[in-house]
Amino acid sequence: MIQEKKIALRQKVSILKKNQDVKSYNNESGLILRKLEELPEFINAKIVMAYWSIKGEVFTHDFIKKWSKYKTFVLPSVDGDIMHLKVYNGSNNLIPGDLYAIPEPEGPLFQDLPDIDLIIVPGIAFDLNNNRMGRGKAYYDRFLRSIEAMKIGICFRFQLFTEVPCDENDIKMDKVISN
Repeated sequence: MIQEKKIALRQKVSILKKNQDVKSYNNESGLILRKLEELPEFINAKIVMAYWSIKGEVFTHDFIKKWSKYKTFVLPSVDGDIMHLKVYNGSNNLIPGDLYAIPEPEGPLFQDLPDIDLIIVPGIAFDLNNNRMGRGKAYYDRFLRSIEAMKIGICFRFQLFTEVPCDENDIKMDKVISN
């Protein structure tokens, strides 16, 4: 039952993403990330796990480039069913990853998981109780179980619902930021 609800919600959000125009996509991404920049948890963070956005996600490229001068950013690197992290060392050092060819840093794995202060998490949908629904592969859910850092989901308004279908395997966010 939950899986059918998740499939239906993923389809609904997919349609909403396709209807978003480029100008509002860029403007709203900027608004969301400015809200994130103002949070004490971000201001005080030294090591931030983020994601290199793909089409339809809150655009993070410029944000990461800007803040990587002051903070260490680590990005996901997927190997089979396992998500690892690698240190971001500039967009020139990104290579196509195994999953959806999402760009990921080249280089060794980041091993100091307890040192991560803040995690910026994408998702297909979030709800008002900080629940998150991802793409359905559970990469983030499996990975986030092992980390104690503050987890902040970021999404567009059309991805924020009163309630999303979730179960005991879905990791809850500490906060969700939307425009």
